[in-house]
Amino acid sequence: MRVTWEEAGWEELGPRVGRCRLPVWDCTVGLVVGEGAALMIDAGSGLREGARLRSEARRLLGGGRVTHLALTHPHFDHVFGAAAFAGVEIFGAVGLDRVLADGRDELRADAVRNGADPGEAAEATDLLVRPRHLVSGEWTLDLGGGVRVLLANVGPGHTAHDLAVLVRSDLEDPGVADGPRTGSPEIVFCGDLVEESGEPQAGPDAVPARWPAALDRLLALGGEDAVYVPGHGAAVDAGFVRAQRDALARRFSVS
Repeated sequence: MRVTWEEAGWEELGPRVGRCRLPVWDCTVGLVVGEGAALMIDAGSGLREGARLRSEARRLLGGGRVTHLALTHPHFDHVFGAAAFAGVEIFGAVGLDRVLADGRDELRADAVRNGADPGEAAEATDLLVRPRHLVSGEWTLDLGGGVRVLLANVGPGHTAHDLAVLVRSDLEDPGVADGPRTGSPEIVFCGDLVEESGEPQAGPDAVPARWPAALDRLLALGGEDAVYVPGHGAAVDAGFVRAQRDALARRFSVS
């Protein structure tokens, strides 16, 4: 039986779009529901968390399954749960596959430094899943039922491999047969290019000189009326993203 977003403990962002904020690191995971297909955005920080997300998605889909997974960037709290989604089509920015292949030890060490259980981090590292589909510019996914999602390689910025996910605004309400288009705002999943619950984190794999330009591309993608969903924290508007862009430019002395 299909449950509502609220019943599953998720936040509804649009008629076919929801997200949840995971415990510990407040990482956002999104779900876009099509007709016979569904896209998960990021996979959580470990195999148990990934399995939980897969189970919750099945309930939200009324027994259906996640068919596509988009990884916004190669940090453990976003990718370590991907192995729980066996058989899905996985997407990431060009170069993400190399990081997940060659940077496993650093990902595991970073997870442990941030409080992850060492055994669980090692298991997740051993089972890391690399994306099959690499996005160099933009890639449109048709999930059926008029649901189309744009994957856009807008980085580098927070990392060298930042992927944004834009859910188009002309979705039909699935509860209304042949219903009209909603005209709701577009929804942009930003990954950690945008953070609301704290200052944006610039680790050793960040590209600070390019980060403000990445946010310019993000704003051009979504526009003034879009809902922007950070990798951590509450959904924000274009004004918030622009202010964070300007703060990053000042912080890193970038025009």
